[in-house]
Amino acid sequence: MVMKLNNHTESYENAKKNYAAVVKNESSTPEQIETAWSEMQDALVNSLSTQIKEQVTNDNLDNMVLTSRGTNVLTTEERTFFNAVVQSDGFTSNVILPETVVERIYEELTADHPLLSVINFRNLGTITLTAITSEYEGAAVWGPIFGDIKGQLDAAFKQENIAQSKLTAFVVLPKDLKKFGPTWVEAYVRAQITETYAVALENAIINGAGPTKHEPIGLIRDLAAAVDPTNGHAKKAAQSTLTLADSQTTIKEFAAIGKLLSKKENGKPLNVSGKVVLIINPEDAWDLKAKFTTQNSLGVYITALPFNFTLVESVFATSGEVIAFVKDRYDAYRGGGVEVKEYEQTLAIEDCNLHVAKTFAFGKPRDNKVAAIYTLSITTTTTTTAAV
Repeated sequence: MVMKLNNHTESYENAKKNYAAVVKNESSTPEQIETAWSEMQDALVNSLSTQIKEQVTNDNLDNMVLTSRGTNVLTTEERTFFNAVVQSDGFTSNVILPETVVERIYEELTADHPLLSVINFRNLGTITLTAITSEYEGAAVWGPIFGDIKGQLDAAFKQENIAQSKLTAFVVLPKDLKKFGPTWVEAYVRAQITETYAVALENAIINGAGPTKHEPIGLIRDLAAAVDPTNGHAKKAAQSTLTLADSQTTIKEFAAIGKLLSKKENGKPLNVSGKVVLIINPEDAWDLKAKFTTQNSLGVYITALPFNFTLVESVFATSGEVIAFVKDRYDAYRGGGVEVKEYEQTLAIEDCNLHVAKTFAFGKPRDNKVAAIYTLSITTTTTTTAAV
C-alpha cells in the first residue's frame, strides 16, 4: 500500500488559488509572486503535517493488518533509503530518490491533476535530450517492394534536441523525524514534491513563456510570432467567441473548434475525435456545466459536452477564456531523476530542516495548430417566480 497525503486543508487550497491569481496578473511584481509562492509552501507544509498527525496514531494497527495480508508497504530499497533519512534527520548529502518513488510521484501527478493526466509525459532519462516524435499516420508508408523508403521516413519522424529547464521544489522536513518512521517520511516527501511539481507544471503547460524564461512553452503561446528576448513567446490572440446562445449555436461553435484543430500547421488533416480538451477556469466551468447538464428519465443529472470534448478545470486558466487543444499533440519530457539536497542558503524555519528537490522537464506543442484560445461570453438568464 502506498501512503498518500492529498487531502489538503482549506488553508492550502486558498493559498494555491491566491498564488494562481498572482502569477496570472501581469502587473504582479517578482516580490509579490515570491511572497505568494512562499505562503503557498508554508500552507502545504502545515497541511501535510496535519494529515500525518491525524493518521499516525493508526499506523501501528495498519501495519499489523498489512503484515497479516502479506503487503510490503515500501520496497527494501525504499525502506533502507528513508530509514537513513530518518536517522540523519534529513538529507545530509546530495541523493537521488529511488526510481520507484520518482515513478509514483509522476503517477500521482497524472492521477490527481486532470490537466496533467491528458499530457504525454515521457521519461527520457537525461538532462540534454534528443526527442524523436512522429505524426503517427506517417510512420507507416506504402511503396514499391524494392523502393527507397528513407525519404518517406525522414518526413514522418522528427528529431529534436531539447535542453530541459530545471524544476526545483522545497522539501521541509520536521526535525523530529524519528517518531514518524520511514513509511511516513517517504509519503511526506513524495506528497510535498508531487504537489509542488504539479502546481508548477500545470501553470507552465498552460502559460509557460518558453526557453527565454527557462520554462516550457505553454498552450496559449504563439509559435509563429517573434520571440521577445525578455518575455519569451507571445500569447495567441483569441480565435473567436463562444456564446453557447442556444443548442444549434452551441453545436456550430463546438464543430468549429473541432474543424480548426483537425488540420496541422502544414495543412494535413488530422483525426481529433475524442481528443479535444477544453481548459477552463473553475469559476467559468460552472457556466459550461449548467449549459450541458440534463436530467434523464431516472432523475439523474448528466453532464456531457458535444462531440465527446473533455472539460478540464485549472486555476491557471484565465477567467473568461477557454483553451482548446488536442491532448496527444503536446509533448512533455522529464529526465535526470529527482535529486534532493540540503538547502545551503540562510532561511530559518522553526523545528524543520529545509531541502531542495530538483528535476529537469520541458514541454511544447508540436505545432501552432495544437491549441486555440476562445473568449467565453455566456449570457445567464435569471427567472423569477411570481408570488402566489
